[in-house]
Amino acid sequence: MRLEDWFLTGEERGNPSTRLAAWTRGNLVRPLIHGATYFAELAACVDELGKDDLLLFADWRGDPDELLADEGRAVAKAMAAAARRGALVRGLIWRSHLDFLRFSSAENRHLGEEIEAAGGQALLDTRVRHGGSHHQKFVILRHDRDPGRDVAFVGGIDLCHSRRDDAAHLGDPQAAPMPGSYSERPPWHDVQVAIRGPAVAEVEKVFCERWEDPAPETRQPIRRLRDRVQRMADVPPLPEPGPPPDPVGPHAVQLLRTYPHLRRAYPFAPEGERSVARAYHKVLGRARSIVYLEDQYLWSTEVIEPFAEALEREPELRMIIVVPRHPDQDGWLAGPASLIGRSEALARLTRAGEGRVAVYDLENHRGTPVYVHAKVCVVDDVWAGVGSDNVNLRSWTFDSELSCAVIDEEADPRPPYGAAGYARRLRLALAAEHLDRDPGDVDDLCDPVAAFEAFAESAARLEAWHDGGRRGPRPPGRLRPHPQPELGRVRRALAMPLYRMVIDPDGRPPRLRRSKDF
Repeated sequence: MRLEDWFLTGEERGNPSTRLAAWTRGNLVRPLIHGATYFAELAACVDELGKDDLLLFADWRGDPDELLADEGRAVAKAMAAAARRGALVRGLIWRSHLDFLRFSSAENRHLGEEIEAAGGQALLDTRVRHGGSHHQKFVILRHDRDPGRDVAFVGGIDLCHSRRDDAAHLGDPQAAPMPGSYSERPPWHDVQVAIRGPAVAEVEKVFCERWEDPAPETRQPIRRLRDRVQRMADVPPLPEPGPPPDPVGPHAVQLLRTYPHLRRAYPFAPEGERSVARAYHKVLGRARSIVYLEDQYLWSTEVIEPFAEALEREPELRMIIVVPRHPDQDGWLAGPASLIGRSEALARLTRAGEGRVAVYDLENHRGTPVYVHAKVCVVDDVWAGVGSDNVNLRSWTFDSELSCAVIDEEADPRPPYGAAGYARRLRLALAAEHLDRDPGDVDDLCDPVAAFEAFAESAARLEAWHDGGRRGPRPPGRLRPHPQPELGRVRRALAMPLYRMVIDPDGRPPRLRRSKDF
C-alpha cells in the first residue's frame, strides 16, 4: 500500500512551521491496553535511567502520589529518583483550572514541586486559549549510552488517579472524583502505545517545540511571580537532540496534533494545527469496510460529518463505536450540556448508517459501568490511531492534542486480505476483551460483518439478562447497547450556551470557522 494514500503529506498537514517529518518508517509500536499495563512498563523504563539519560513528559493531569504498581513507587518519586541518579528530567504540565471544578490545579503543582526538588524541571504551562487545556499525554525516554532502548509512550493515559485499572475493570484503588453511577472506585478503560524506532525522535520534537516557545507559561502576573519564587518558571535549554534511533520494525508512524489559533501565535504553529482533524477526513474518505472507534465523548455534528458521509458513500461500510454510558460531569446543567453533542451526533450517524452503525458502552462483571476514556480509531484494518484526542470540536481545534497513527507495512495473513497486521491485531485485542473471548479465538472477527454481528449478539444477550432481572448465569461479554440520550426542550435550551462556549468550543481561525474547514 502507498503510505501517502493514508497519511497526510507534509503539505496536507497545513502547518509548514513545524519541524516534524511527514512520517517515519522502521518503527515498532505496541498497544498498551489499560493503565496498569502502561504504568508497569513505564516504571520499569524510568527505573533504568541513569546519568545523562533523558526523561521528557507532557501531561494534562499529574498526581504525584499515583502508584505505578502495587508495590512500586509513585509517579513523582520515580521521576525524582531518576533525576537524582543524574538523568535530565523535564516536564510540561497543564496548570489546570481550580480543584473545586473537578480539575487538578494543586496536584499538578505538587508534581512539579517534587521533581524540582530533585533537580528536574517542570513547567506549569497555560499557553492555550482561555478555557482550553494542554491535553497531550506522552513520555519520552532517551539513553545516552544505549539509544536502542529509547522509547516514547503516547496516548490517552494521564499520570494520575483512576488510570491504573486492568482487564478486570475493578478500578484504580486511588480514585479521582466521578459521578456516583461509576461507584467510588470507577472502572476505567484506556489505551497508550509504546513506540520504538525513528519516531521517538519525532515525539521529542513535539516536546521541544513547546518547551522552546518564548511566550510566558502564564499570562497572570501573580502566578508568574509565584512560579519565579518557587523556581518553576526557569526554562533551561534542552540538550541538543541525539540522532533518531535506528529502525527496529515494520511500522510507519505519523504524529498528528491539535493546537489552537492564538493571537500570540505558537512559533511552531502560527495559525494553530489541525492535523488530527485533517487525518480523520482523509482516512474516512478511504473507508470501505469497517470503522472501529472508542471515544470518551463523540460530540459535535460538525466533527461527526465525515463519519456520516463515509456511511452514505459506502453501502457496505459498518461502524462499531464504544463510548461511556454516563458523562464524567453530573449536575442539572453540566450533565445535559455533555449530552447535547452526543445526542445530535448519534442521530446523524443513525440516519446515515441505515442499520450499519452500532453504539455500545461497557460494564464490568459486577454490572458497574466502565468509563471509556480511550481514544482509538481503526479504519479498514489498515490505519490505526491512538492518542489524546476525542471526536469533538474541542479536541480537533481548541486544546493541544497528540495522536500516533500507525500503518503496518507487513500485511495480516488472514482473510479478508488487504489488512495491515498492527491495525487488525489492535481491533481484535479490544474485541476479545469486550466480548470475553480468549485472545486466540478471534479469527472469525477479521471479517467486518462477522465482527459487527458478534458485537450485536453479545450486547443483546447481556441486555436481555438485565431486562430479565439478572436471573441465571451472567452471559459472557461486557457490551451493552448505548441508549440514545434524551433531553427535554427546557434543559436543552438552558444547557446549549454551556455546550457551545465551554464543553465543545471552536478554536479555528475565523476564516476556517466561516468555511467549516479544518
